[in-house]
Amino acid sequence: MIASLFFVFRIAAAWFFGFFLATLLITGLFGGMQNGPPWPFVLLFVVTMALVITGAFSHVRRVRLIAGKVDATTLANRQRRQVEIPFEAGEAFDLVDAAVRELPRTEEVESARDSLQIRAKVGRIDPYSNKSPSRYNPLAWLGNKRNQILATVTPGQDAGSLLLICEPESPAWSDWFKVDDGTNLENAEAITRAITRRVAERRRSEQAKAEQTVTEKELTVAKLSLLHAQVEPHFLYNTLASAQYLTRNDPQRADEMLGNLIAYLRHSLPSAENSASTLGEELERARAYLEILKIRMGARLNTQIDVPERLQSVPFPAMMLQTLVENAIKHGLEPKSGGGTVWILARDHEQGVAVTVADDGQGFNVQSSGTGIGLKNVRERLRLAYGSSASFAIVSNFPSGVAATIVVPTAIGEGQAHA
Repeated sequence: MIASLFFVFRIAAAWFFGFFLATLLITGLFGGMQNGPPWPFVLLFVVTMALVITGAFSHVRRVRLIAGKVDATTLANRQRRQVEIPFEAGEAFDLVDAAVRELPRTEEVESARDSLQIRAKVGRIDPYSNKSPSRYNPLAWLGNKRNQILATVTPGQDAGSLLLICEPESPAWSDWFKVDDGTNLENAEAITRAITRRVAERRRSEQAKAEQTVTEKELTVAKLSLLHAQVEPHFLYNTLASAQYLTRNDPQRADEMLGNLIAYLRHSLPSAENSASTLGEELERARAYLEILKIRMGARLNTQIDVPERLQSVPFPAMMLQTLVENAIKHGLEPKSGGGTVWILARDHEQGVAVTVADDGQGFNVQSSGTGIGLKNVRERLRLAYGSSASFAIVSNFPSGVAATIVVPTAIGEGQAHA
């Protein structure tokens, strides 16, 4: 209340002294007024003071409606805001520029990206009539009937700091005689709200993308689990049937097959600790799988494995090597009458470690073109687990067959090995 009364008193006092000086000037020009100022002058003074006081109280009331409080800061015609924007300076500048341009009645906008400054002119209207301030309103007699905005973005560390100034397009001394009906306060609040809304939208978008990535990872894991449930029982039944046959005809080979099956299952079943897999563990699984198939396929299958001991401790996604080996057998060697050889090679790479599974089977054809579900799953899992840090390539092998290579970094983030 005290701030409101002081504000109205200040405006009224400024106009009173203005009329007082005008009276002295008129007295000096006309050689004195023994009977006082003429009645038209007095009437003008009374009417003007009534309009001034009424307009000042109206300004106070509207400021209270906009800001919810009345103090020296909210009552001022010139508003200043310091806003921290959690984006780098270029992004922050674009955000502020868009917020300023979307203000109602924006007439002129000058933006300088190099200096990170924005200047704008905003038309002012009477908030109660939606028209320009009346020419009969004393509080609108001085200065231009527009507001102006100056926004400056200061670069910081991974953030931008905005200095926002909203003021009348008139000299500062005119603030003693006029009010802006809270329009600059309204502009400052509108720009601040627009920035806050855009930052919140950006955060929601980033959160949605993160949640989508998590969902994609969970979906990929679910697909992998379903793949296990579909493929492993089929392989298990065939292996047990072969072992049953060999038990009667070749017990030694049956015992060897069952030993390899146990090794394969030991590396295939999920561990209680849900620990990350390594290239060595995946190699043992693939080796056991190939040894079983060598018993079943006989001389039609040969294997060559060259994986240095020092690389076997490198983290490696579970079942990914197994997928490549199964593809080499299923699409490369089994359809080929004479069978062939499967190579598993690992070597150092500038991005980490490169693991190659190659065969000299029938190669690419209409039925096998390197775009199957298993290989799509490999590409998707690599993308989700490593982003652009990993790669997968499948090419024709010379003189026949296919070579598939996975490159993964030697160090991965928490949880990536489970992808």
